[in-house]
Amino acid sequence: MERTGASNHDFDGGLNTLICQEDLYDEEHPPYQNKQQVSMSIIAPGRHGRLAAVILVLLAAVLLIVDISLGVHYNKLKDTHLTIADTENIANELNKLQETYKTAIETMNGANKELDSEKSRQAQTNWELEHQTRRKDDYEKQINTITRDIESMRLHLPLISNGCRHCPPGWILMNFMCYYFPFSDTGGVKTWQKARDFCQTYGGDLIVIDSKDKENSTVNYLRNHIDHSKPLSGFWIGLRDLQNDGIWKWLDGTVLVEGYWDDNEPNNVNSDNCAALNPSENFFKAWKDVFCGVMMKWICEKAPTSMN
Repeated sequence: MERTGASNHDFDGGLNTLICQEDLYDEEHPPYQNKQQVSMSIIAPGRHGRLAAVILVLLAAVLLIVDISLGVHYNKLKDTHLTIADTENIANELNKLQETYKTAIETMNGANKELDSEKSRQAQTNWELEHQTRRKDDYEKQINTITRDIESMRLHLPLISNGCRHCPPGWILMNFMCYYFPFSDTGGVKTWQKARDFCQTYGGDLIVIDSKDKENSTVNYLRNHIDHSKPLSGFWIGLRDLQNDGIWKWLDGTVLVEGYWDDNEPNNVNSDNCAALNPSENFFKAWKDVFCGVMMKWICEKAPTSMN
């Protein structure tokens, strides 16, 4: 009855029962040999299963660790490969930049050589330009001189040609009047009165300068025709202070209104004072008073014969 009741238990209970039954046998009544072998065969697989399970768990853990390690190592290798690839790209870009820099340096050196060569040529060009500029300045000075001479001749040409028709020989026509300037040495010099007699011989008299324009034109004409290398004392004009009272009058009796005296003139140091004109650059300071008996050149003035 007890065996039957025991048989109703589950597998684990039966196994336990079998184990317990082995304990019921005493040493005096050993069980049959075959029964002991069956019991041992049943017990052995249970222990080995637990050990195998533990080993499988350990193997699984090892495999998991290996798998994780392989993954990490793979990722490291992958990152390493990516880093190497990036490094190679950077190296390639660096090589390209170095080549570009080298090319730029060579180009710059070539440009510097061309610049130095161009500077050398430019220096020669500048020298030539300076030389040509000096020549140009010299030519301009010559042209200006010739132009002034031409203008002067052009102004004198109508005076000479018209003077031949309207003025006595040796006289010039200027400002609608005939003038005589004894520039040549053969004309000589005269006292103020002798000079006036000469002018009256030709129907004229010593020049009367009663305006600024007439003073300016007369002085300029003298300056353009006199020989500046020779000393010149001046030219008699038709102005005189007979009474030595400081009242200057023209030959027609008109009292002097505006004079063009030099500094400290007239000084009235003589009892017989006459006015003389010097071809000064400043025509406002061209007159001086001189003793009328001094020998000087003179300027005659007369109306033309006909202006029709």
